[in-house]
Amino acid sequence: MEFERRALRPNDVAIKITYAGICHSDLHTARNDWGGTRYPVIPGHEIVGTVTAIGDEVTRHRVGDTVAVGCMVDSCMECDQCLEGWEVFCRKGCVQTYNSPDYHDHTITKGGYTDHIVVRDHFCCKVPAGMDESKVAPLLCAGITTYSPLRQYNVGPNTKMAVVGLGGLGHMGVKLGAALGAHVTMITTTPSKGEDARALGAHDVIISTDPEQMAAAATRFDFILNTIPVSHEIDGYLNLLGRSGRMVIVGALTPMPGFTGFNIIWWNRAVGGSAIGGIPETQEMLDFCAAKGIYPDVEFIRMNQVNEAYERLLKNDVRYRFVIDMSHGL
Repeated sequence: MEFERRALRPNDVAIKITYAGICHSDLHTARNDWGGTRYPVIPGHEIVGTVTAIGDEVTRHRVGDTVAVGCMVDSCMECDQCLEGWEVFCRKGCVQTYNSPDYHDHTITKGGYTDHIVVRDHFCCKVPAGMDESKVAPLLCAGITTYSPLRQYNVGPNTKMAVVGLGGLGHMGVKLGAALGAHVTMITTTPSKGEDARALGAHDVIISTDPEQMAAAATRFDFILNTIPVSHEIDGYLNLLGRSGRMVIVGALTPMPGFTGFNIIWWNRAVGGSAIGGIPETQEMLDFCAAKGIYPDVEFIRMNQVNEAYERLLKNDVRYRFVIDMSHGL
């Protein structure tokens, strides 16, 4: 389909998109799995491109800059959350990159599966010089979704950390945790993914379907990053946490089954959640990945292969993130 992007407002940036990542959220929204999809929907909130025009008041970006856009494109910029750099939790409700009403003209935002996008400049991150821009896009969702909880809970050299689930989120959790200096263990149901995890930087692997391995790991971890994208039991994982250990859920958005209260009361454990970070933390994450040479493992596709990619995503048949290459046009 063809549509017109809005004319630039004074604080807008126009971007020619070169690469767009595919996220599980895109698939869920396209198929209305969560309800609320407004058709026609154009997904895509992992965006990299080149600035082609700027509004009169823009000073942070110049034409020709390589920039990146993640899951949101506007917020009120006045509430306590916005002022503290957590625009994702804007009291007014941030404007998401797609399927979300624009504050000003009330049109529904359209995402990165397009050749251009217009974004408020504040929500446009700088891609650090020297980065391979073809692999940056998934950092804007999978990267920040896993980086943010690691930073919130001070994961570092003295942390014994586990990552549950080796997919688009999990593989970034392993890479980022290792880069922050933590001792990283991969917890997976699939033995073959153990070797993959070690190649990504994991120091150890636990097969969660093996009762002996799980029992031997009881109270071992300070922090568990749970990236499983569907509803699942958590009691087995809670028992792996040591004193005051925390499990943070970043993948499952749907109702979860109950768990045994004893498993959090004993050993003073906690279960939490984490969304994407705000814009300052997203820029920090990009700068960190540039400094450490961290990229997602990606498979490039053309725009006309998106439907096929969705089918493969349903089967977890990707190592570990699809990126639409639009650098030569659609």
